[in-house]
Amino acid sequence: MPEAPPPHAAFLELLARRAPAEAYDEPLARAREAGAPPEELASLESGKQLALRIRAELEGRRRREAELTALIETVHDLAGLRDLDDVLRAIVQRARSLLGTEVAYMTLTDHERGDTYMRVTEGSVSARFQQLRLGMGEGLGGLVAQTARPYVTDDYPADERFRHTGPIDSAVNEEGLVAILGVPLLLGGRDVIGVLYAADRRARVFEREQIALLGSFAAHAAVAIDTARLLSETRDAMAELESANETIERASDVHDRLTELVLRGGDVTDVSAAVSEVLAGRVEFVEPSTASARPAVERSRSAGYAMRDDGTWVTAVSAGGELLGALVLHGHPVLDPVDQRTFERAAMVTSLLLLARRSAGEAEQRVRGELLDDLLDSTRHDPRLLRDRAARLEADLDAPHVLLSARLDGLGGGEPGEGGLGGTAAEKRGPAAEKRGPAGDAAGEKEKEQSLGRQRLWAAASHLAATRHGLAAARDGGIVLLLPLPADGGPSQLAREIAYELGHSAGAPVTVGASAAVAAPAAESGAVAAAYPEARRCVDALRLLGRSGEGAAAEDFGFIGMLLTDSRDVGSFVRRTLGPVLDYDARRGTDLVATMDAYFACGMSPARAKDELHVHVNTVAQRLERVARLLGDDWQSPERALETQLALRLHRLARAVGR
Repeated sequence: MPEAPPPHAAFLELLARRAPAEAYDEPLARAREAGAPPEELASLESGKQLALRIRAELEGRRRREAELTALIETVHDLAGLRDLDDVLRAIVQRARSLLGTEVAYMTLTDHERGDTYMRVTEGSVSARFQQLRLGMGEGLGGLVAQTARPYVTDDYPADERFRHTGPIDSAVNEEGLVAILGVPLLLGGRDVIGVLYAADRRARVFEREQIALLGSFAAHAAVAIDTARLLSETRDAMAELESANETIERASDVHDRLTELVLRGGDVTDVSAAVSEVLAGRVEFVEPSTASARPAVERSRSAGYAMRDDGTWVTAVSAGGELLGALVLHGHPVLDPVDQRTFERAAMVTSLLLLARRSAGEAEQRVRGELLDDLLDSTRHDPRLLRDRAARLEADLDAPHVLLSARLDGLGGGEPGEGGLGGTAAEKRGPAAEKRGPAGDAAGEKEKEQSLGRQRLWAAASHLAATRHGLAAARDGGIVLLLPLPADGGPSQLAREIAYELGHSAGAPVTVGASAAVAAPAAESGAVAAAYPEARRCVDALRLLGRSGEGAAAEDFGFIGMLLTDSRDVGSFVRRTLGPVLDYDARRGTDLVATMDAYFACGMSPARAKDELHVHVNTVAQRLERVARLLGDDWQSPERALETQLALRLHRLARAVGR
């Protein structure tokens, strides 16, 4: 008979065939029916929970991948459409598909009448609804059009935030809509040309990610609508002005090129190069810190279009009110309207690429943090599963690693229970913290500074984890890093390097404690969890010793280091303290160790030690000079003398017991 598969193989098979969540109870039920022992049932239960977590993560990734794929396909489809009606129908169809709703529709702004009217619907069955007009501020759509902000309701008929009118409510009721999400179609960040909706005929909560997805789609859809309008207007003008053909082709070409950049995952450099070629000038991207110092960038962000700035053109790259940077065009003192719009669209594409890169980075950071959390919270792991998860992050958990605990100092680094990375103190105090006076303003500024420092620390730690093929997580008000052990250094050197790099990035001292090397985190169950307390104790020791902002491992603390580790490695302490003297005695056949013993036993008096050793006092002095050359001139300082005497006693004890 073939050998029965391992019990946990059933969960892997369920994962492989994407079985529903309820199917994961079957292996456990079969084991209970077969009379399996409790420990096997407990193991199966643990396996089931782990498999369900993996299933949820895979489902989330598949969902995000499907959404991104649908968004990219939509962008590609819109880029190929030139007729306005085709563009509008494609936008509504894709919006319904992206969010999986029963109905999707679009209203456009009528500037002459000062209201909005239903333009395209998908999934609608009511003729009254399809002919609806909404005044500015009326209903959910009128409020979106008036405020240029997205609004969502899970129960429109009962929602009192909107101004209800008889015609609107009647049409909505006839259509049977309950949950509605509306986002503005913004052109250049200043002109609401319409509203895009997704709706269901039942109560539904639209998640934040879905609102952001529809908002991103609406931003590109607005560009597509505007492009279609421009092309339509241009085609009409071509009959009278044939020379405009070159401008039209150039506008279409840059739109297609920028769309292609989005589709193939280009970066900011690619956008700058493409626009530089099209506009026959030099385009550069500047980071937010530099861009924010230019008044023209702030004016561009507020107005939503490009601005002249001392012989250059600048256009803000922003999203949701956040400044992501700016594009600067050199060598073009004058821009015609089409070139200016091309420049502004390049900024919009740049913001889309930056947000996509940020989203991917944040997703990777979450995965790294979850893997490290699992290593810290559990003492039993499936090595194969750990290796698979780590491989996706380009981490090798079979190689030696060091666990590091990092704390921010100088800005109120956040002891456990004092905010830490889990939120500022103001966020935890609630509305009462809004009261302001001179002291309140100062406290608010300090809290902002602390929050910014913590954000910079987390960003720097995440970057280090990614570039060094390690892991990072926020824990106990600080940061935990699991990094590969460098080939040319130990935990102590690594801790110092990380303390410097994190402190430089965070703009404040960062104290870092390192554990001893963990030989193979994937193979040694519980090794990472066991290393964390040691790293924490090293951080606490540095801060208590007034060495905040430094990095160290247990080996850097002398005999105190033995108290910080769980191994109590006496031999290593003796070697670190007396190694050169022990080696000298072994090579030369001398007994400098005995001289040091006698010297300390006689109260550090050479005159009394010479009687103990039965030698001349000059001989004692010469031997002590030799010791100073081997151990350093400060070997008799109070701090080192204490460690040296302890090491001598431990060495003598080890020899006495034959170790």
